[in-house]
Amino acid sequence: MNYPKLAALGIFTAVTLGLQGCVVAIGDHASTSSDSSFVKKEKSNRKTIAALSPGTSILTVQQQLGTPEFSDLWTTDDAHYNVLYYRTQRVHADGMTTRDECTPLVFINGVLKGTGELALQHLPQKN
Repeated sequence: MNYPKLAALGIFTAVTLGLQGCVVAIGDHASTSSDSSFVKKEKSNRKTIAALSPGTSILTVQQQLGTPEFSDLWTTDDAHYNVLYYRTQRVHADGMTTRDECTPLVFINGVLKGTGELALQHLPQKN
């Protein structure tokens, strides 16, 4: 009988059985880079939004900021209202973007009227 091979097989079996159900984690680089990209995007969005002037067209804003996270559109009394929501701060570390993590940009007839919660409060209610 070949005792060294048998001993090696026994050790291998014991180690393998001992590791079942174990998870070896070597850092979480994916979430770190994802978190980093969110932080960079949020900072960029805050900087761009802070530099916007009332009267800027919705097309110009979309060219600068890209596709919003959320958007609302409605018409009341012959005025067209658009609210675009861009991510500007993390509230929940869950990988999902929610409206409370965004800054609203309010447009009336395609022209920027204001940003933030205060601008939302001055809008007429949607029907």
